[in-house]
Amino acid sequence: MKTLIKSIVFKYLREPEKVEFKSSNEKYKKSGLTHERAFEIRQRIQVAFEQDKIYRDNEIGLLELANHINQDRYKVSEVINKYYSQNFYSLLNRYRIEEAKELLLNNPFLSVKAIMYEVGFNSKNSFYNAFKRDTGLSPNDFRSIDTFQTQTAI
Repeated sequence: MKTLIKSIVFKYLREPEKVEFKSSNEKYKKSGLTHERAFEIRQRIQVAFEQDKIYRDNEIGLLELANHINQDRYKVSEVINKYYSQNFYSLLNRYRIEEAKELLLNNPFLSVKAIMYEVGFNSKNSFYNAFKRDTGLSPNDFRSIDTFQTQTAI
């Protein structure tokens, strides 16, 4: 019993181990991606999301995005991580939630579930979690608050 207590005390009371995190600059130090090339890839990503609205495809992944813009998936991932400061799925959800917010406000007769599918989500749980993470509200609460504010402003 003493040995068990000693091992627990030692484990939790000793100095914490130093963990080294690589910054994105260190992580991609040897990638060979130039600023010009990164800018070009970033523009293509932006067009894919904003004009082509590829985020609506519920089966989209990093490889599909890379194929869509005819770029290497590792370079696309690097650009998203370095220049958008997030990973692919965070970027994807950001675009999906922005469109969902517009649809919720401008289409009061469209169900939340229909909007969820329209913007590319497959799962109600994923949609609600991403929406709440972005807005602090559920989709229904978001719509209700806007409706309330619109009615009281009149």
